[in-house]
Amino acid sequence: MEGFLVSITTISIAEIGDRTQLLSLLLAARFRRPWPIIAGIFCATLANHAVAGIVGVWFGTLLQPRTLQIVVGLSMIAMALWTLKPDKLDENAGTASAMGAFLATLTSFFIAEIGDKTQIATLALAAAYPNLLAVVSGTTAGMMLANVPVVFLGKAFADRLPIRAIHFGAAAIFSVLGVIFLLRALWH
Repeated sequence: MEGFLVSITTISIAEIGDRTQLLSLLLAARFRRPWPIIAGIFCATLANHAVAGIVGVWFGTLLQPRTLQIVVGLSMIAMALWTLKPDKLDENAGTASAMGAFLATLTSFFIAEIGDKTQIATLALAAAYPNLLAVVSGTTAGMMLANVPVVFLGKAFADRLPIRAIHFGAAAIFSVLGVIFLLRALWH
């Protein structure tokens, strides 16, 4: 349960203001069909995070538990620093597709998520927690918690969020998690 709760919390907060959230906003404005967009976000996120989780589990088996705790702790601190750098979305990203709302969302969201901080966090969380299903479910749910309101409420919602404060909050959460993992490494 800890893996799920940590995953859903960190990803839902870290996703606010992320380029994939901006992409959700762009797709909602372009297609004005929320349900196919939400389905595309869900499918793309699930596939992307499942792959990241599998790689994370494999990576976790290569390291001794103490070394793994250190690597995950340092990666969480790096994620905190990365979170402080706001994402920008290329104006043309996701708008050139004529495949329909679902396919445009599925492909553009999957590609945008490759190498994104939420994918890297999923990899690290899967390496740290033994329950892959809990981590992937948590990270996917976190992405949906952050993106579904944007799809439904669009720009009016996004403009009212204190993005800078949210980025600092997400960085703080990643930092605290990093310190916890580093302390676990010292105590074991």
